[in-house]
Amino acid sequence: MQFGIFTVGDVTPDPTTGHTPTEAERIRATVAIARKAEEVGLDVFATGEHHNPPFVPSSPTTLLAYIAAQTERIILSTSTTLITTSDPVKIAEDFSVLQHLSGGRTDVMLGRGNTGPVYPWFGQDIRQAIPLTVENYGLLRRLWREETVDWEGRFRSALQGFTLAPRPLDDVPPFVWHASIRTPEIPELAAYFGDGFFANHIFWPASHTRELVGLYRRRFAHYGHGTPEEAVVGLGGQVFMRPNSQDAVDEFRPYFDNAPVYGHGPSLEEFTRQTPLTVGSPAEVIEKTLGFREYVGDYQRQLFLIDHAGLPVKTVLEQLDLLGEEVVPVLRREFAKDRPAGTPAGPTHASLLRAREDATDEAEAEAR
Repeated sequence: MQFGIFTVGDVTPDPTTGHTPTEAERIRATVAIARKAEEVGLDVFATGEHHNPPFVPSSPTTLLAYIAAQTERIILSTSTTLITTSDPVKIAEDFSVLQHLSGGRTDVMLGRGNTGPVYPWFGQDIRQAIPLTVENYGLLRRLWREETVDWEGRFRSALQGFTLAPRPLDDVPPFVWHASIRTPEIPELAAYFGDGFFANHIFWPASHTRELVGLYRRRFAHYGHGTPEEAVVGLGGQVFMRPNSQDAVDEFRPYFDNAPVYGHGPSLEEFTRQTPLTVGSPAEVIEKTLGFREYVGDYQRQLFLIDHAGLPVKTVLEQLDLLGEEVVPVLRREFAKDRPAGTPAGPTHASLLRAREDATDEAEAEAR
């Protein structure tokens, strides 16, 4: 199982000091956080894509390429890449380059985004979000898998004799996750192609996540990719920790109360009861995270949001120390217990390459 963190890249005032980082400070802090994630033994660092203030990650592959040059092991992903408003040709090119630069430490999470004005900024209509997702992803798959592509669709100009350059590393496309907060068409799309499904798992109760993941697993099996248990699932989550639980609550409360995404609504206590948000000790984070398996089954990737709402960089790095030293080692051990033998591992470039080689060997054996 893979563990990591994801960032939304918000530039938010610290409610306890009033300090607002500059955009440059926020970008540099994100790089430092990614390096620290590798240092403490996490498996994945992922960044969102936003094109509006107060966010800074408008060019995720640029940021991830810079991080790739300063790391050696950690998988670099997105959370998410906007499949609706980004050109599939450009997505294919950018991630192929990132694959080569990172030595294959690259996968991609695709989503529709949650900012309506982005659509007209990039010449699209939000009312066409689902058709855009389906058409653009269909083209993206072909660009990564076919040497020469002839294609025609509704939302972009046709392609005639187009060849992607560079080709994916080892001719193996990055692993694709399809991410959703609430839309059932997205787990359906992931299941149809046999890709991974990532449930954002931040704002909604367990019953909602259970429903989306269950739909994906059932449809994955329906389309003949394997059993429901063999479907590849990832979850988001939010945590804030201190060795003492009450200290965590007291310290995080002003950040929660003023955060643009959930401030001025339910209380911190209500939100932690109703959603996956965990504010407390490392032991409480472990207990609640292990409980996710009760309603989604054995899954492959767990990402935590820890660097938002104006939290100082120093505090975020302390969170990473707690994750790496006290939380993730226990989660690895406990999630491994009683894990069925056929449960897939978290995807990597090496595992995708082995799977292709095994399929080739099997096809050759059948031909003989």
